[in-house]
Amino acid sequence: MTSTSSPRTALSVNVNKVALVRNTRHLGIPSVTRAAQLCLQAGAQGITVHPRPDERHIRASDVTALAALLQAWPDREFNIEGNPSQNLMDFIRQVRPQQATFVPDSEDQFTSDHGWSFPQDAERLAPLIAECRALGVRVSLFMDPVPEQMAAARAVGADRVELYTEPYAAAWGQPEQAAELQRYRAAAQAALDAGLGVNAGHDLNRDNLTAFVRGVPGLQEVSIGHALIADALEQGYAATVQAYLDCIAAAYPDAAPVSNS
Repeated sequence: MTSTSSPRTALSVNVNKVALVRNTRHLGIPSVTRAAQLCLQAGAQGITVHPRPDERHIRASDVTALAALLQAWPDREFNIEGNPSQNLMDFIRQVRPQQATFVPDSEDQFTSDHGWSFPQDAERLAPLIAECRALGVRVSLFMDPVPEQMAAARAVGADRVELYTEPYAAAWGQPEQAAELQRYRAAAQAALDAGLGVNAGHDLNRDNLTAFVRGVPGLQEVSIGHALIADALEQGYAATVQAYLDCIAAAYPDAAPVSNS
């Protein structure tokens, strides 16, 4: 199995889309916990879920089932995303995952599309971040790649930021690709300078992942769901997770090959 002690960027698989397919019928398939288990067996270093209040994909029962599953994988991480003003804090208090990622989504939002803003969001976030940390849960704030915002994220108590990468993905293969990557490089460096860890996620895929990992300093974790699950429909979970781990490894040309055996 791949160890999370590696200095390489960790891969956390978001299994929301598995739940979305399951919820179209009442048969319990495909299984969210089985998908997570197969991804962990293939070497993924973590599992991510974003349980929304309407349970349109991940349900409360999935959160507890995944927490139980991950008890058997003490070297892997459970990351629960969501808006702490909605249902997220109840899950954090109940299962105490390794990481909580605060995302400023509205209840009916189609998908995450922006990060927190400071100083506007500081007052409401600070006590919730403090509660998570008192529970032993690391807090990551979903942020746009704005270097000037990173010190404020640290000041409010966050441990990490998750850089919202849709603009980077949208620019992939376009003339502005290099400039977009530079924005993320600058934001990540500002986060590191402020004492924050750096995560990233949203629309990362096998095409754009290696360049991002290579170009963004100090990247500790990528959370990938939609593209990875789409690839798994064609290739299976094991081969797909290995392919994404290979994309990450390609950004570290001097490192030893990845093995999940």
